[in-house]
Amino acid sequence: MTENTIETLTQKLDLLIDAVNKLAPRAVPQTDINDANCFVWAADPGFLEPVHRVNRIDIGLIRGVDHVRDILVDNTERFAAGLPANNVLLWGARGMGKSSLVKSVHASINASRKNEAPLKLIEIHREDIDTLPKLMTILKAAPFRFILFCDDLSFDHDDTSYKSLKAALEGGVEGRPANVIFYATSNRRHLLPRDMIDNERSTAINPSEAVEEKVSLSDRFGLWLGFHKCSQDDYLEMVDGYVRYHGLKIEPDLLRADALEWATTRGSRSGRVAWQFIQDLAGRLGQPLKD
Repeated sequence: MTENTIETLTQKLDLLIDAVNKLAPRAVPQTDINDANCFVWAADPGFLEPVHRVNRIDIGLIRGVDHVRDILVDNTERFAAGLPANNVLLWGARGMGKSSLVKSVHASINASRKNEAPLKLIEIHREDIDTLPKLMTILKAAPFRFILFCDDLSFDHDDTSYKSLKAALEGGVEGRPANVIFYATSNRRHLLPRDMIDNERSTAINPSEAVEEKVSLSDRFGLWLGFHKCSQDDYLEMVDGYVRYHGLKIEPDLLRADALEWATTRGSRSGRVAWQFIQDLAGRLGQPLKD
């Protein structure tokens, strides 16, 4: 064989090896549960991605929801201590701090448990709900307690993945692992669109049974915490809290007038609107916000 022939065969062999490697399944990264207190579930290929810098605010800045905040804190404290606790559905008005509260409560609980095993928070995306059984298999053997958190959870027409959630929460043979609890936020109390429930009622042979099948998903959550649109006073209290926390320098009367004008232009009052106003205000004042 000539040298050129050998070189050509070697190049072809390298190309063949490269093609075979591309067809091979990707190696699944190894998850180290000790690496962080917050993770995001990467359903494909199936591992927990650590989050070292969590997007959350101090629990003291979440205003206007004191009652539901206290209930969520109490439920989470009991779960972290190994006591019975409920899955939680936080539902209601947009921008009122549902997801912020979950993340802030998690941080607050861990801050009070400095000499104990930390509570872990794992976010699972809505589109990955049908992989919950796989995730729970990974978590049940781990020496920690976990909050599984799904933000903006809801189901649309012809979406059957809600059945996977029902089974994972309570209905499976094994049931939910003792070291796992599920928190979800949604704008819908029953997680399903109203017209979907009404359609089931109108077309079923036994309407009550069809509707119950759909609505029973929300029954898997022992706690329903409702978030409602805030009053003007609550909105201004949120703004004042942010101003004090970040040390923004502005006259109270001017702050009130600017905050109300901002809410009017948005057509709503909420914690999200208050935060958006604070970001605009800090930018106009040329003052940085705390991390």
